[in-house]
Amino acid sequence: MTILDKFLETHILSTEEYLELLSLRENPETVKRLQDEAVRLRKQYYGDKVFTRGLIEFTNYCKNNCYYCGIRKGNHHADRYRLTCDEIMECCRSGYALGYRTFVLQGGEDPYYTDERIVEIVRSIKQEFPDCAVTLSIGEKSYESYQRFREAGADRYLLRHETADEELYRSLHPAEMKLSNRKQCLYHLKELGYQVGAGFMVGPPGQTMQHLAEDLYFLQELKPQMVGIGPFIPHHDTTYANEPAGSVELTLFLLSILRIMLPRVLLPATTALGTLDPLGREKGLAVGANVVMPNLSPVKNRKKYELYDNKICTGEEAAECRGCLSRRVERAGYRLVEERGDAVS
Repeated sequence: MTILDKFLETHILSTEEYLELLSLRENPETVKRLQDEAVRLRKQYYGDKVFTRGLIEFTNYCKNNCYYCGIRKGNHHADRYRLTCDEIMECCRSGYALGYRTFVLQGGEDPYYTDERIVEIVRSIKQEFPDCAVTLSIGEKSYESYQRFREAGADRYLLRHETADEELYRSLHPAEMKLSNRKQCLYHLKELGYQVGAGFMVGPPGQTMQHLAEDLYFLQELKPQMVGIGPFIPHHDTTYANEPAGSVELTLFLLSILRIMLPRVLLPATTALGTLDPLGREKGLAVGANVVMPNLSPVKNRKKYELYDNKICTGEEAAECRGCLSRRVERAGYRLVEERGDAVS
């Protein structure tokens, strides 16, 4: 039995076997068989539905200094901002009217937003929009903090592990940030009953196929409900300003693998894909993705939330953004739906 046949049959491999599967990434037959199976499974569990997440980038302050990130603490050229609870609620009202039933609060690790402030924001959203899911993407916190957010009504939490390899993690982050802590956070979130999202970058400086095999094996063990991956894109005010971007083709190959490994997973076609390739999000949907994340942030703030260069959709109103995405999704053969879009159990 070939490694491809084994994976298509069992959906489970060892790290070494994932490495072997990745070595076939430029084999057209392998790519096609993986894509076909990924689409079959995606349709089996989710039909032709594509779920939307209304993204609210509420702060671009961050206490961390990750070497690849445009809003890192050490970037003194960043134009910083914070949204008030009232401004966040206005974003939600606008999004609700457009059909969004999940709101994603994403920001840097900003100490200004204490647990009390986050709890107030989550409660306010859940009170006004009880039929909506609230997703937090605000980094590493204590178990107690995660518990308070959960009790306030938070449903989901996104925390990309970035890389499962200790050495690569150290090369991308300052010494005070620990991969062990990041992984522990993910297990705490699972324990508390969140729908959990992890994920990694494709193609950051120093990444090898071995590292990606380790990422796949880690996600196989973690079994998150959501996985976000996207190609690395350099930012001009970081250590890696002159490094090449990650590969769209490799990202698409990995999306198919992830759909087969975790058939019920919520898998976004990310903005980073659309930034590197004008049809990147459509291509993501065509290989197994089933989520898109349009921006609900105030237009005046969008360009300031610059994790990487040339990010798309920074000048569009929320309604324009949704209309554009709806047409893109339909061209890919799917349809946007007005649902919370929980992972099927």
